[in-house]
Order: sequence, then C-alpha cells, then structure tokens
Amino acid sequence: MQICELIKTLEQVAPPAYQESYDNAGLITGNAAWACTGVLLALDCVEATIEEAIEKKCNLIVAHHPILFKGTKQLTGSDYIQRTLIKAIKADIAIYAIHTNLDNVASGVSKKMADLLQLKNTRILAPKSGLLSSLVTFCPTSEATKVRAALFSAGAGSIGNYKECAFSVNGTGTFLAQEGANPAIGNIGHAENVTEERIELIFPCHLQGKVIQALIQAHPYEAVAYYIHPLANPIFEVGSGMIGDLPTPIDYQALFRIIQEVFKVKVIRHTRLLDKKVQKVALCGGAGSFLTKTAIAQGADVYITADVKYHEFFDADNQIVLADIGHFESEQYTVELLFDILAQKFPTFAILKSAYCSNPVLYYI
Repeated sequence: MQICELIKTLEQVAPPAYQESYDNAGLITGNAAWACTGVLLALDCVEATIEEAIEKKCNLIVAHHPILFKGTKQLTGSDYIQRTLIKAIKADIAIYAIHTNLDNVASGVSKKMADLLQLKNTRILAPKSGLLSSLVTFCPTSEATKVRAALFSAGAGSIGNYKECAFSVNGTGTFLAQEGANPAIGNIGHAENVTEERIELIFPCHLQGKVIQALIQAHPYEAVAYYIHPLANPIFEVGSGMIGDLPTPIDYQALFRIIQEVFKVKVIRHTRLLDKKVQKVALCGGAGSFLTKTAIAQGADVYITADVKYHEFFDADNQIVLADIGHFESEQYTVELLFDILAQKFPTFAILKSAYCSNPVLYYI
C-alpha cells in the first residue's frame, strides 16, 4: 500500500482546506508514492518519535502537530526541529501532520474530548463561514437527473445531515451555434429554443474543481453554462471547539475530579468557581482562549481549554469558569482518534500508537 492511500483516508475526514491560515498540515517529508511499511501515530513528531519509527519499521509518522511551522532556511542540526527533519530524511521516513483541519471537524479533537466527558447534544462551538459556494447550471430537462447525480457524487448538495439537496426550475434556453461548434441539439446557424432545467446547489469550496469536472463530463452540451457564487453561510459541521451537556448537573469540584481522572491532569488552572451547578460544558483542545467569549454567549457554565495567558483569565468576567488543563493533556487522545480513523479503513495494516510521551511540560508538586 502506498502512503498516499493512508493520506487520502485522513483527508476525507479532515480536508486540508479546513486548516487555519497559519498552519502547516500535510506531508512535510517523504514521498506520497512510497510503499508504506507501517504507520506510527503521535501527538508530536520529535527526534525520539523518529527513532521509535525506525525501531518499529514504520516509514510514515502521522502527527497532530506539524514539526515545521515557519520557514527554515538551513538544516544544520542547530535545533530540535532541524535535527528531527534531518533524521527523518536520512531514514526515508515520511512525516504527515493533521493539525487544525482535524481540530475543525465535527468528529475531531474537541469531539473526542467531549465524548470522554460523556457530553450529550454536542455541536461545534464556533462554526466557520466562507467555506461554501453555490453552483447554478442549465441543462435539457431530459438530462437533469443525470447531471444532478454526477454533482451529488462529486460532493455537492449536502446540507447538514442531508444529502442530494438541490433546487430546480424549468425554463427556456436559447442559443445559436456558430461555425466550428458541435451542438448536441439543433444545427449550426439555426436559433434553438430548448426546454431546460435550472439546477442550483451548494458545495464546499475545496471541492470546486471536482464538482466542475463532474458537471462538464455529465452535461450533454459542448459549452456548459454555469456560474458560482461564494456564500457567507456557516458550516455547522466545521469550526472550533465543542459544546454539550453533562448527563446530570454536578458541582465544579466534581467536574474537576472527573477531568483529572480522564485527562490525567495534575494541575487545573481556573478562574473563581461560580455558585451554581455545571450543566453546559464548552471545550477546545489546545490553545483555545480565543473562544472564551463565544462559550459565554452560548451559555456554557465552564470552558475547558489550554494555554490561557494571565490576562485572558479576566475574560471569564464571573460569567463562566475558565479551566486550563494543559495543551498536551487536552490533545493526548488525538492518537486514539487517528487510530480509529485508520484502523477502520485498514484493519489488517500495521498502525501503531507511539509509546513516547512528548509532553515538554513537567510539574513540581
């Protein structure tokens, strides 16, 4: 099996188009055409991860965090990033990062956290906008079913939990074929009036090329008329964080004890506890302080995230309890999430979880 087959499976779950602008998800070293000898899953790819991959005969490492974020102008081994890259290249090990694109899908990192806390009625905390477009095209009514089916197969026409969503209306199309044309209907130099169907549907922007290709291949006309509009609609299945309800209301101390047990947390940094029970929980794996006000606006009683700076704790403003459980701690189960994705598709292939703890933060208690 080639590495590209595993990458395809991962990107069907978390398309690269869903990553944040600052991110560097994707194949960082290696060649997607290589035959894969085994996959090692890790939260971070560092020197020890490369050594573990070599020992376990895995030539693909899938890590949540990219080892390479910013431009590197030299590879002299002067820091851990350069040493990791050099070691991977020398050993012919491919490194693939699946970072904020996995954070931003409804089945991603924050959903994994929510499931571990047994939250119910979960939904994306901050859905993303600007990721959808609408397509309008026209074709003979006799071919409309075929064209719609091709567009659906290419990924168009999905709205939430509904597929094959489209709107159609009949009208009259007119055209006059010029010399050199090869009209599917009528003759050159003769004006035609054809009963046509106007088809409208939406699609994710990153699928535009695939959708247009499907349209052109399925459409009977030599020159296909269509136009595309960008949409401001949010995608409720894509975005940051997660919010849901505990099975029963509990006090904050009880919730913190559960967090400590589930996420193996030694220290929870938090704001002043409020005089009420906790029912609605918002959370975001990794650095998520930018969502504090969103969590408040959605009525959360507590917001669980990581990497909160001193002044960002003030944003809780006695309206919510803000709890920082640590970056590694919040995302450690991403390895389990990746394993489930790949093992379901490739149940007999060598998919291994890294045994190395890459958490650089230690606590003196």
